[in-house]
Amino acid sequence: MATKTLEELLQKYEKYKAMNLKLNMSRGKPCQEQLNLSMGMMETLNSWTVLSCEDGFDCRNYGVLGGIEECKRLLGDIIEVPAKNIIIYGNSSLHIMYECISRAMTHGVMGSTPWSKLPKVKWLCPVPGYDRHFAITEYFGIEMINVPMTSEGPDMDMIEDLVSKDDTIKGIWCVPKYSNPDGTTYSNMTVKRFANLKPKAKDFRIYWDNAYSVHHLYDDKQDFLLEILDECRKAGNPDIVYKFTSTSKISFPGSGIAALATSDNNIEEIKKQMNISTIGYDKVNQLRHVRFFRDLNGIQEQMKRHASILRPKFELVEKILDKELSEQSEASWTKPHGGYFISLEVPGVAKEVVKRCKDCGVELTPAGSAYPYHNDPNNSNIRIAPSFPSILDLETATKILCLSVKIEYALKNKK
Repeated sequence: MATKTLEELLQKYEKYKAMNLKLNMSRGKPCQEQLNLSMGMMETLNSWTVLSCEDGFDCRNYGVLGGIEECKRLLGDIIEVPAKNIIIYGNSSLHIMYECISRAMTHGVMGSTPWSKLPKVKWLCPVPGYDRHFAITEYFGIEMINVPMTSEGPDMDMIEDLVSKDDTIKGIWCVPKYSNPDGTTYSNMTVKRFANLKPKAKDFRIYWDNAYSVHHLYDDKQDFLLEILDECRKAGNPDIVYKFTSTSKISFPGSGIAALATSDNNIEEIKKQMNISTIGYDKVNQLRHVRFFRDLNGIQEQMKRHASILRPKFELVEKILDKELSEQSEASWTKPHGGYFISLEVPGVAKEVVKRCKDCGVELTPAGSAYPYHNDPNNSNIRIAPSFPSILDLETATKILCLSVKIEYALKNKK
């Protein structure tokens, strides 16, 4: 690239920098308009409301360890699992994942040796992936192994080979639908291969984080995901998977409901521990969600309203990327049908681009976050989260991002 062109890019960058912007698209947070969609929930219950669930139990009182039946049905319908295989928790599915690993560390899984007493514990991590997943396994000192993502999901040849030979591998993180950050949905064959895994470790578990199961951007372009628990049952492997979900990006992220779906055997074991740690989670909030949404149809209508807010933002980012970076041969990006992220690949310059954006007032997820230990081997991945900024702020932030990419490649090619 000619020096003059680089100078022009830098001049444009300095103009943005002089604006003293403070724009943030670092996390997949719902915007205020999305949060407003659930405000009616605040009026669903009041001091005159009968707070008994359908079996007559008073939701204000102690009890009902696994959650009220109608709430289990509601969340079960979202992820296509029978109510009997659901446990309702508090607001955070991430906390459930943390708790499952913590329990395995201290007490093992179904009679196995507690992981804390083993010389080594390993974990498979599809990459690019979800940084908060990796933070949990890193916190517990679990060795993480990168597994490349493909257009159909994680590299199953690699997964099948590793788990069949190494009994120190105890689990794998999965975001199977509209995955974080690249928006991939696992193919039918990938799901079936997961269900038919033959791990050497009897306490191996698939951590199936189905966070975006109903989070479509389009009515006419919706990805389909096979239901993993049913596939595991048919494969004679019913206990191998923990499936997680929540209403965090359906109702209120900080005040939603999270759930774990798994086999009868796993539920029996988990409830033994739960019975010691809690008398039950917030049943009034469970009732509030059921009364507000009523059923799966109510959830789907809510998600259409979310999509009407999110879709223009995703399309704007994609339009700007297409316009500004189409001639930048090194750069590529995803165009997901749902979820909360767009994944931008800029091999060799991701850290530099993120820093340049930050210096110009645009906060992105730190480069490397989509990899264990924040170590992106190709310095390539940048996660774009379009949901939180306004359309105007998003347009400015994305233009600065594209400008930063062009500058960094121009500087790199000049050397």
